[in-house]
Amino acid sequence: MPEARAPRTERFASFDGTELAVHRQGTGRPAVLLHGLYSSADMNWIRFGHAARLAEAGFEAIMPDLRAHGQSAAPHDASAYPPGVLVRDLAAIVTGLGLQDFDLVGFSLGARTAVGGVIAGLAPRRLVLAGMGLESLSNWDRRARFFVDAIDRFGEIKRGDAAFFTVQFMKTMKIDPVAARLLLTEGIDDPPLGGLARLTMPTLIVAGDQDRDNGSPTALAEALPNAAFEEIPGTHMSCVTEPPLGEAIVRFLAAP
Repeated sequence: MPEARAPRTERFASFDGTELAVHRQGTGRPAVLLHGLYSSADMNWIRFGHAARLAEAGFEAIMPDLRAHGQSAAPHDASAYPPGVLVRDLAAIVTGLGLQDFDLVGFSLGARTAVGGVIAGLAPRRLVLAGMGLESLSNWDRRARFFVDAIDRFGEIKRGDAAFFTVQFMKTMKIDPVAARLLLTEGIDDPPLGGLARLTMPTLIVAGDQDRDNGSPTALAEALPNAAFEEIPGTHMSCVTEPPLGEAIVRFLAAP
């Protein structure tokens, strides 16, 4: 079994020149992993050992920090957040790294981005959508309003407010509120649901048993041509901190 060496970080210029941090661990088959909103590659994939499990199983985990997240640039210019910007960043990374035979994994916002990428023409061998339900692929405006309101009241939110833990997580992750607001309002939109028929590759839908933050994962599995659903322990936030998420991803990607 390959040794899971420490991650290495590269700087990558995206389609518009915006600098993205791309973290890589392992030397095997490429698996691109996309983290969730206000998180980072380190928080979702590295810190709790999921990337190391992939590396040990013979994969190279390729983990970008999304625009306005982690170590990637967080511009304050609205022109840096055209519609579908995260999907365009994903396509730029796949093309720029010369990935032709790869797997694709996304959690929450990362899963939404992965869906958009496949609809736009990416063709991973296998696809994992974690922390995602069918309803969340068509209600971005409603979801975004909650997060934008949290940013607009950033300095005044107290414990007991529905947005308290969101703001605390943003502070922990050192999210730039100006850049985050631009990304939420300008750069993200719903993928066309008519394009779900293009997700013909084997797909795993995985979600915590207490996680329905983004709607029904089983409905999403049923809406896709070639998908299976696996439930793991945890909430939307806690499931990424436990081994079953990484184990489910490795088991699915390593299957014959």
